[in-house]
Amino acid sequence: MARVRPFRAFTYPHTSVDITAVTAPPYDVISPDMREELLARDPHNVVGLELPEGAHDPAVPGNRYETGAARWKSWRESGAVVQDEEPTLYVVEQRYELGGTAIKRRAFIAEVGLEPFDAGVVLPHERTLPKALGDRFNLTRACAANFSQVFGLYSDAAGETDELFDRIMATEPVARATDDDGVETVVWTADDPAAAAILETTLADKSIFIADGHHRYTTALAYRDERRAADAEAGITPQDPAYEWVMMALVNMDDPNLVVLPTHRVADAPGDFDPDAFYAALAVNFDLTELSDDQAHNALDGLDRPAFLIKDATAKVVHLAVLRQGADLDAIITKDHSMSWKELDVAVLLELVLDPLLDIHPDRPETLDRLSFVKNAHDAMKATAEHDVAFILRATRMDQLRAVALAGDMMPQKSTYFYPKMLSGVVLRGME
Repeated sequence: MARVRPFRAFTYPHTSVDITAVTAPPYDVISPDMREELLARDPHNVVGLELPEGAHDPAVPGNRYETGAARWKSWRESGAVVQDEEPTLYVVEQRYELGGTAIKRRAFIAEVGLEPFDAGVVLPHERTLPKALGDRFNLTRACAANFSQVFGLYSDAAGETDELFDRIMATEPVARATDDDGVETVVWTADDPAAAAILETTLADKSIFIADGHHRYTTALAYRDERRAADAEAGITPQDPAYEWVMMALVNMDDPNLVVLPTHRVADAPGDFDPDAFYAALAVNFDLTELSDDQAHNALDGLDRPAFLIKDATAKVVHLAVLRQGADLDAIITKDHSMSWKELDVAVLLELVLDPLLDIHPDRPETLDRLSFVKNAHDAMKATAEHDVAFILRATRMDQLRAVALAGDMMPQKSTYFYPKMLSGVVLRGME
């Protein structure tokens, strides 16, 4: 059972409704130059907490974790950030245009009780790259805070939460921010216990799927376990400690305004790329069709089998690759995965193309240097001027995400790209 509740958040004082200058994109997409630009907008920009300066080694005096902890303490004491008097439920609406269409995506920001993945309450959907969690864990340990939220999804096909969204959004917004892509985030609050009770009751029997922030959630679990062990060793039994919860933004996965975009792949062979041998090997499992640029534009629409477009460095045409009719995925993908997983375009690409034909697989991390991920299909195609081959994919559907997660599987890395990203700095959460 999912545990969801409001909490006493820290926010920037709402002396101005516009908080753009203190917000930032997620920490993992911020370059050093972008970090400096964000701090130039306002010295209290949240990036100063998310990516504090200093050594990454916590044993080095003046390391980034000491810097972050000192800054977090100073901002609270000086009033640069202030805490809610009462547990508060937050609603954010992100407003943007995509392909000329105006879109609005709504989310609740709340505390969610931490659960191990095998409990089936909070479920990951995507495999992440092998990556040390040390940096995020050390920052969380030093600051005892969540500076950005995990992006979670819940299923509400009947729209039971719509009325609660509408009720809270009928009040005046407390903050607004516009990111560098022109996405506007509008923020409302509700400290009415009745509103919180509606959300708690509605989500109590639902699973929460992690859309973005798998590393944040895994870090929160590790931090919880460390705090539990330390309390047990000290003979302390705290009452409902804050470390048992994590801050999440919760979006209805059945909302038609939830946009998932594909992430395309650009790859290099381990040696010289032989296009004739590549396409001959590909034809064993795929029907291949040569397309003009105009034909390629909508070629993936409506196909009921795994498929993708291919452009290599030598060809003047694009190839459409569609899994052969009647192909037995259980027989040709021998990995121990569910059929829901094996039917994913990204899984078929990984197991039947990238691995056997280009020697690229996340189980062999050293091969990933020859694989890159590109958001824009045109940019992926252009990349073949310097790389061997590009693969253009369709977006993963929500029913596929749900089926794979409920089967206990995790999709290959970068199977989903939820657009837009959630802003950091809108709401902060302390755990002291």
